[in-house]
Amino acid sequence: MANRRRDQEFRLPKITYIDHKVINMDRVLTRLFPRLKYDGWDSRRAARRGDLELKDFIVTFQKRDRVIVEAARTVLDNPTWASNFQAREVIEAAWLPALSETQIQLVKELLLEPRMTRERLNDVWFEGLFAEPAAEGIIASWIETDLMDVVNRGKPKQAIAAPRPLHGNTYKFRNANHSRDYNASDQLYWMLFHARRGLGQGAREALRNFFFPGVNKVTDAYDPRDQLDVETQALLRLDQQVSGDTKDSKTPERYPPLCLGAADLLADDVLRLLAYQNYVPRTVLVEYLKILFAFHLALYHLRLLKLLPEWVRTRGADASCGQHGCPLGNSDTRPCGDCKYQIALVVDMGAAGNTHMTTLARRSADLHYRRIPEYIQSHFVIKKLDEMAEYLVRMSRTPVPATGFFSVRDLLQMLQTPYSAEREAYFKARLVGLIEDSDSTSDRDPEIERITALGLSDFETFIEILVKRRGAFHRDYITQCLDSLLLKNSDAGMLRQPRGSVRAFSMGSRLLEVLLQLAVLTQQGTSFTTRELRVEELLAFLRLRYGLYIDQLPDTDGFTVPSILDRQALRKNVEAFKTRLREIGFFEDLSDAYITQAIKSRYQIDGTASPSGRGDRS
Repeated sequence: MANRRRDQEFRLPKITYIDHKVINMDRVLTRLFPRLKYDGWDSRRAARRGDLELKDFIVTFQKRDRVIVEAARTVLDNPTWASNFQAREVIEAAWLPALSETQIQLVKELLLEPRMTRERLNDVWFEGLFAEPAAEGIIASWIETDLMDVVNRGKPKQAIAAPRPLHGNTYKFRNANHSRDYNASDQLYWMLFHARRGLGQGAREALRNFFFPGVNKVTDAYDPRDQLDVETQALLRLDQQVSGDTKDSKTPERYPPLCLGAADLLADDVLRLLAYQNYVPRTVLVEYLKILFAFHLALYHLRLLKLLPEWVRTRGADASCGQHGCPLGNSDTRPCGDCKYQIALVVDMGAAGNTHMTTLARRSADLHYRRIPEYIQSHFVIKKLDEMAEYLVRMSRTPVPATGFFSVRDLLQMLQTPYSAEREAYFKARLVGLIEDSDSTSDRDPEIERITALGLSDFETFIEILVKRRGAFHRDYITQCLDSLLLKNSDAGMLRQPRGSVRAFSMGSRLLEVLLQLAVLTQQGTSFTTRELRVEELLAFLRLRYGLYIDQLPDTDGFTVPSILDRQALRKNVEAFKTRLREIGFFEDLSDAYITQAIKSRYQIDGTASPSGRGDRS
């Protein structure tokens, strides 16, 4: 059983931290918060009985109605009552005759809160919550709709995953079983951590400052002096009911991303987007960040589908990839540089009747998704080489690299001739166990017999059998994961798949809005200012920075010289792009005159916006 489980293991953080499942960005952001707060470490919370439910949050708000707060103050102001309560933790009904049993219980709970002091009894959140019978229902609807991330909404198994990620401390309220992010937050954090030229440190510091306002950095207590929106203030007040949160003692893994340029672009985009924090409503900017994070995670993993098989095929990581060689992110005008692994996505903007453009976008999506099987095989190769490396270290046959771990680059060296004998000996033993396990779980698989008859090396045979047994399983999950990161069929997404149809790359209006906010920014020293753009400048920005092709076809990723029909479809696509810009309020074309057609940001920045921690890009 142990061997079977080890043979089936797939996840390898050295390639990606993500466990390929359907990923929800609210939960990713929630799980990112403790990483930001504790510089990469996770959090350890005090033990809690059961999951937090909606009623728990309602009760917390009820205890802060003026009726309850004034009743609690009345008990404390009477020395006899106060000493009686402190001794027996009982409130006599005769003390507060105007209150119901339920309200008296709320008074008791308020006085027993761990952080309760006489000064905090001056803190009233609501006025007249118990005056109107419908008030409790209104509060419940507000909490459920505006403040909570809910799973299975409207169904019998509805449950709260966590409060909406409007503030960094909301992670303290997460219900672990319903707030899994499948390690996507780890992938985001360590991409930011390893971003170069100070961008990573600047982005992480800017995110901390944005997500943790209104709290004292030393005591973590609520600071009412900060001006915050109503929703964030409500969540911050809830935070005072949680105690015992500390940094986890387990040292985190710190593997760098395989594409450092992608990390640089992510960090740079985070800094650009946070330049709007004094101009954009907080809830809107949080939504922008969720969309941006999903977009970058999707692009990164689409790039891995192309990069990893090529590295395995050439039996070594590309010399141009690495800390000092990666060409991505070195230039604003050509951010992808000469990277041979840059990806191209042909994007349909949804013009009515432009069926050929839809065909091109489907063809583009199909090409990227067809890379999944080869990626799975390459992933298995590196995963099993990693297991072999651990075995060789235990047997003192190879030293641990100076970095303290075997990177993907190190593991790929084990595909070369000097390791042939060790590799074949190790996988000969593993292969025997794999075949015996296959025979014990089912009748002899004729496909496995054909693989063993091909005359491949023991290592190659081992990998082929693994792919045969587990490839379809992982392909389904990787497909679902990519769909979720591309926010399929969402207005914030990059992928559309109508029921019964096939996938096509298509940009939603909310994603377009986020990318527009980034495009109109220009840097002046360490600050940003907004500018006007022409349509072709915006199209070039999307194409060169992210590989999004709207007005032309790429010369890679399955495309060559466009035909006349292709050019006609692309022209219609540009017109649909302009129409979308008008719909979201960014495009002004006062006449047919070229000079009057400009793209402007909805939020104008005057050049003083600089998120704390802005890195030096020189």
